[in-house]
Parts: sequence; C-alpha cells; structure tokens
Amino acid sequence: MDITIHQTYLPQDDPDAALGFYRDILGFEVRNDVGYNGLRWITVGPVGQPGTSIVLHPPAADPGVTDEERRTIVEMMAKGTYAAINLATKDLDSTFEKLQAGDVEVVQEPTDQPYGVRDCAFRDPAGNMVRIQELR
Repeated sequence: MDITIHQTYLPQDDPDAALGFYRDILGFEVRNDVGYNGLRWITVGPVGQPGTSIVLHPPAADPGVTDEERRTIVEMMAKGTYAAINLATKDLDSTFEKLQAGDVEVVQEPTDQPYGVRDCAFRDPAGNMVRIQELR
C-alpha cells in the first residue's frame, strides 16, 4: 500500500486567533479559508509540503452532534484535553525560542523523554496540545 497523511482536523473556536498561531507563529501557509453559516474552516500546512494539511474547524460543526456533546467538546477544549498534534523539527531549541517569543502557552520546555525523544509542548489558542519533537 502507498498511503500518506493528507489532512488532519483540529477544532478552533476563534478563527483569527487560530490564524495568528498557525500562520504567524508556526509559519504555516494558509491553503483555504471558507466561511459557511457564520462558521469558518481554515486549512493550513507547512511551506513546501503541499500534501499535508491541518483543517482548523469549528468544534462539533457536524449536524449529527447533539447540544450536550457540543458542550462536552467545548469543555474538553478549554481544558486542553480534546485534541492534539505532534509536529517535528530539526532544531528544537531554536524552534522553542521562536515560539516562546510569540507569546504562546508553554506546557513543557524542551525535554529529553525517557522513551527516547526530545520534545516540547504548547497549547494553541483553542487549547489543543501541540507537541514538537526533534528529528534525530
């Protein structure tokens, strides 16, 4: 099989704050920005990697989600326990310094993990966990 990861979805509850984080701080390019019925879906991705994208979507926009489920999702987002993404970089310390200068919520400074990776962690404006691992 020849399968690649094309898109992943992360919820966002403030499209402008999401753009500020993913475009302005992480340096991702905006590939699509679509509004519908007062909601907004933004597709971003790393420059030079057109085949991999993150779709930043309104939480629980699926019409099959109940109001109670929607409230639970929003509560989990606020706690930072609903969604996460792992990214990678060749120079973790430099990347961490740039992100920290961008006034982001640091969860963990660069750390050598007991399971063999060196990484750090942030929360995006919606509370999603963003871990960045150093490529070795």
